[in-house]
Amino acid sequence: MNSSQEKDKVCIICEFQENLAILREIDFFSELPLDFLKVIAYLCSQEKYQEGDFLINKGEDDGQAFYIISGRAGLMYDSENNKSDMIDEYGSGKFIGGLSLIGKMRRLFSLKALEDTLCLVLTREKFSKAIAQFPDITPRLFQAVLTRILNWEEKIFLEQGQNSDTCSRIAGVSLV
Repeated sequence: MNSSQEKDKVCIICEFQENLAILREIDFFSELPLDFLKVIAYLCSQEKYQEGDFLINKGEDDGQAFYIISGRAGLMYDSENNKSDMIDEYGSGKFIGGLSLIGKMRRLFSLKALEDTLCLVLTREKFSKAIAQFPDITPRLFQAVLTRILNWEEKIFLEQGQNSDTCSRIAGVSLV
């Protein structure tokens, strides 16, 4: 093996270890067994997006989840007057799109890089391959999703107050 091949191998090992460390911090994956996370860490890729690039396009079913390693991305909604309104901004440490790994779903929003952004990306296809190797993972995965929905709804109630108009319009998501 020449020095170039050795360097490439070291880079791959470093990226794998970084991916694994990131996955262990994401709520969606944190309760899943280490062997499963190792497979996922191997299947993920780190992707660079330049300022202005779209990570997610409204209306598409891209089947991808993103963890922002560095940079910032804006959640955009196309209003009726063909204007894109930024609804929220996400930075380093944010995991977006996990539900798209579980099944087909069209995107309601677009996600646009507001500056050069590095993401850990996992596709539904690769995620499905990992699930096929660990079929007993499915109940634990669904529990993670349910916990995330419950925590989200609880956070809204704490931030908005249970008598607010916002809470009355979205209350009951965890009842679905």
